[in-house]
Amino acid sequence: MTDETSRRPFLSPPLSLALAMGLLGTVGAFVTETGLDPVTVVFWRCAFGSLFLGAWCLIRGYLPDRSLSWRSMVMAVTVGVCIVMNWIAFFASFGMTTIATTTIVYHIQPFFVVLLGVVFLGERASPVQIAFIVGAFIGVILASGAVRHSSTGGPQWFLGIALTLLAALLYAVSTILAKQLGRLRPEVMALFQTLTGAILLAPFSNHSVPSSSWGWLTGIGVLHTGIAYVLMYAAYPRLGTPAIASLTFIYPLVAILIDWSLYDHPLSMIQGMGLLLIAGCTIGFKLWKPWVYEIANEVTPTRR
Repeated sequence: MTDETSRRPFLSPPLSLALAMGLLGTVGAFVTETGLDPVTVVFWRCAFGSLFLGAWCLIRGYLPDRSLSWRSMVMAVTVGVCIVMNWIAFFASFGMTTIATTTIVYHIQPFFVVLLGVVFLGERASPVQIAFIVGAFIGVILASGAVRHSSTGGPQWFLGIALTLLAALLYAVSTILAKQLGRLRPEVMALFQTLTGAILLAPFSNHSVPSSSWGWLTGIGVLHTGIAYVLMYAAYPRLGTPAIASLTFIYPLVAILIDWSLYDHPLSMIQGMGLLLIAGCTIGFKLWKPWVYEIANEVTPTRR
């Protein structure tokens, strides 16, 4: 198969990315409906995702990749550990807050990428970029429901928010580390991550899975880890930063609608304001300094 054929998209880039974001917006419902602990869900996500991505990479001619070195494989596995721990923290927070709240707060992760770059890589942020970062974190405070739950909620809610922020931070760390991998194809990178997770979590997962959970687990592995990633990676190189930044927010919007319609968890007005503030600051920041976005999506799977 020629390289030109292997890169040919099946759908138009905007439709491909919109469909991927729509699929990812349903992951919270799939995780909830399994009724399983986060470690077990992530293990099976990695197992089914590895089967799909491995077959995809072989069919498309991405494997074997003779450009892989031992150093790049070790780094890919390290990134995989961060991504897997990110998934566990993200899924664990669903049961402590709500799917919508977790998904909105999680979208703070591009700003963690910038902050890590400033602290550890000596990069600089302009006053305008700092203003976007501050605005986004104010949005997190509003969207988290902290205003309402400070008096009515228990510590579990705040633990859920803390886990969500930890998940976003782990994703940011994986993004910084993945910059060292150069031109490794994102599909191959994702395969390394899922294989790492399957091996790492096998001893700790619950292998006694009820029959009612298998369909949801298969969906998480195939739909949210296989098909969604393939759709995203087909779209990213063919879309400009404004289109990508805007279409990305289909993900939390779908999550909000599903959480509202299936689990009767509507957003409060304050949380809605927080979402708009995060979205506005994120899109503004990505347009102001688009390389942050490009790095995050060229080398690291979306998160979720």
